[in-house]
Amino acid sequence: MQGLAQQVTALRPELLGGEATFGELAWSWGQGRTARGDTWRRRLVYANDELIGWGWAYLPYRVVRTDGSMRESKKSSLAHQYHPDHPEVFDEILAWFEDATPDGLDRYVTPPSVDAETIARLAANGYVADDGINGDDGDWHQYNRRGLGEIEKPEIPEGFRFTTAAEAGPEAAVQAHVESWHPSSFNARAYEDVLATATYRADLHVLLEAPDGTMASTAMLWFDELNRTAEFEPVGTHPDYRRRGLGRALLLHGMHVVRDAGAREVTVACLGAPKHPGPRNLYYSVGFEMLNRDLAHLKRGELRGPRSNSHLCHSLLEQIK
Repeated sequence: MQGLAQQVTALRPELLGGEATFGELAWSWGQGRTARGDTWRRRLVYANDELIGWGWAYLPYRVVRTDGSMRESKKSSLAHQYHPDHPEVFDEILAWFEDATPDGLDRYVTPPSVDAETIARLAANGYVADDGINGDDGDWHQYNRRGLGEIEKPEIPEGFRFTTAAEAGPEAAVQAHVESWHPSSFNARAYEDVLATATYRADLHVLLEAPDGTMASTAMLWFDELNRTAEFEPVGTHPDYRRRGLGRALLLHGMHVVRDAGAREVTVACLGAPKHPGPRNLYYSVGFEMLNRDLAHLKRGELRGPRSNSHLCHSLLEQIK
């Protein structure tokens, strides 16, 4: 799946979405596999032993967070990607997704707004744009990028220092994320799964340490060596250290680090609606520009009636896969 993302990056980078990038695939798989893996379904489509498309269905789930609260999703959503030369594959993926979704659940698919091919195929299958999510008060995301030519030198307060997960160790790396994203479902086991992904690099997992040892800010960088691009995912700052320019400094530092590793371009996704100006303005302040934005599409759930035994067997087989 990451290999297909690399192909799309090289051919049609404007078609990349936040859920189907080289870095996001590894992060999603690593940090969510333990807590939510039993609600995931995947469909891989091959042609002559080459992957040309995939679908990743996220079904309803409940996860306990660090404060004891429950994070719950009651909808079904599809992440997907297909090779630009094989758009017809999306019809097969979409049919599989609808089959994998329990009766009565709303179905969401969120392609980039510039992906006219996918949007047309969604419309043909009864999906419509969700004005609530896509509006100025919605929760849509945008995908940003910038080159790594000239990079401002980061400035940090006296006593603070940059470090990496390789140096700070797993306990500090986990705590940095949990405190930045509190309440969070991230834990030591989830971090072990992130470490196990083939493309995680602890030297590109950068941190900013405060004088008292607190990890004030954290960011992972995922380096696609084939395309010489890198992606920030995730990025967070401890609540006690926000609005001091520390997150901005860590972003600049991370760009220097990954440029030294060989990257020529860096990307990041963030909330894009006007009601969420903070993340977008932060990335703009360090030179990012929007490449595209997503456009959520919805198909209301419906009760489809009983299915044949052969149909049920097919669904069970797909779930096992």
